[in-house]
Amino acid sequence: MRKATPSLRDRALACLTRREYSRQELHRKLSVFAGEDDDLDGLLDEFQQRGWISDARYADQMVHARKGKFGSLKVAHELRAQGVAEELVEKAVAEVRDAEPETARALWRKKFGSAPASREEWAKQARYLQGRGFGMETIRSVLRDGAPDDE
Repeated sequence: MRKATPSLRDRALACLTRREYSRQELHRKLSVFAGEDDDLDGLLDEFQQRGWISDARYADQMVHARKGKFGSLKVAHELRAQGVAEELVEKAVAEVRDAEPETARALWRKKFGSAPASREEWAKQARYLQGRGFGMETIRSVLRDGAPDDE
């Protein structure tokens, strides 16, 4: 006996039971399964009206998940890549930016723990922090103030 292929609506609901999705991300995920008869945009409009998908909620969830691990530049890039509106991106970035120096310092301490001894070491540590989405101003501050406070 062969299983019936899940409808587009069932697939969308299955995705949304696992985690939040931005509208664009869910559209991209479901478009692979959409047939000519399916109205994917209509389905997503309905889900949005019912409050089942929300870019604001997606942005909040993303900030919560990334706040202690990444800087504002990386969070903003990820949100923009998923089609989140610019005003929601700005709000999320402001929230992450508040804790950015402490986050950068904590990540730096965990990874390196000591001030760079050479230019090459400084560049290595700066690249690490830059890859985590921190701006150069924050990176310079962390590397300049260097040594942990409790030493």
